[in-house]
Amino acid sequence: MKLITAVIRPEKLEDVKNTLFTAQITGMTVMKVAGHGGEPEVYEYFHGATRLNPFHEKLQLEIAVSEPFVQVAIDAILQGAHTGDVGDGKIFVRPLDRVVRIRTGETDVDALTPDPVRFPGILEAFTPGC
Repeated sequence: MKLITAVIRPEKLEDVKNTLFTAQITGMTVMKVAGHGGEPEVYEYFHGATRLNPFHEKLQLEIAVSEPFVQVAIDAILQGAHTGDVGDGKIFVRPLDRVVRIRTGETDVDALTPDPVRFPGILEAFTPGC
C-alpha cells in the first residue's frame, strides 16, 4: 500500500479527478496549500502597497492505493495535471503501513478503493494516455 501525494495547479483539479475516476480511483482528500517551486515570484497589490508573495496557491491531493494501483494513479495524475509549464506540481509516493476503514473496521487492502481482488479486470479497464 502507498500514499500518493500530488501537488497540482488548482485549475487542473477537474482534469485530474476525471482521469483518476476513469482509472476507478475515487478515494482522495483535497487540501488548499501554498508553495514555491520554480515559478516566477508574484507581486500583489494590497491596500495600495505592492508586496512580494513568494507562494503560489496549489491543491494537494492524498490518495491511498494498493500496490497494483500505484503506477495507474501516477499515470492518471500526470495525464490530468500536465500543462508543460513550470509549476505543474509534484507527485510523492510513500509507504503506507496501515489503513482502517472507520465505517466497517476493514483494514489494509480491504479498506482501500478499489481493490483489484474484489473487482477483477479493473486494472485492464484503464489505459493511460486515453
